[in-house]
Amino acid sequence: MKKVIKNTKKGILMVAMLAASLSFANEGTPFFSIKNESKRTSLTLALVKEGNQLSIKDNNGIVLYKELIQKTGIYTKGFDLTALPNGDYIFELDSDIEIKTIPFTVESNTVVFEKDMEKSIFKPVTRVKGNLVFVSQLALNKEPLKIDIYFEKSGSSELLLTETIKDTQKIERVYKLTGLNNGNYTIVYNSEGREFIKHINN
Repeated sequence: MKKVIKNTKKGILMVAMLAASLSFANEGTPFFSIKNESKRTSLTLALVKEGNQLSIKDNNGIVLYKELIQKTGIYTKGFDLTALPNGDYIFELDSDIEIKTIPFTVESNTVVFEKDMEKSIFKPVTRVKGNLVFVSQLALNKEPLKIDIYFEKSGSSELLLTETIKDTQKIERVYKLTGLNNGNYTIVYNSEGREFIKHINN
């Protein structure tokens, strides 16, 4: 059964799709291998792509280290994590549709990785075809996804539609944006405490 919501003021049509509009099968999940030595931690990542971003963040989300992956394939690098102050940190690999995190703790120059706390966050994926916008996200733990669509024109922004999708592992939506000839759209996604923004221009 299809569910249709219409906003007659701006002509937005939203259809809940029954069939998959995007496959995540080819992306896979990055594989992490950690080798901890006295003052050196060797991190190996498989299935990385050129342009992926690797970072180290503290417990407040402050980026302490950032690097763009230069080569597709296997990435290996050594880090001296013992120099960090005592506290909780994460390695984060940001790829096209997935953010993979590995938490670790530094205590008295000792580094402990919590491999059972590894986590994947799948980003919302946006595809535009004509005036149709296809949105897909994989939510393995049925995490809610909040979607806000804004119409941008002459320096002003107006919220046209807001929706929170939950209780499903496969999120799929199609939006018909009928005013593309008159302005631009911005879609703001919020999922698991993170914000993702997609601009749709003429």
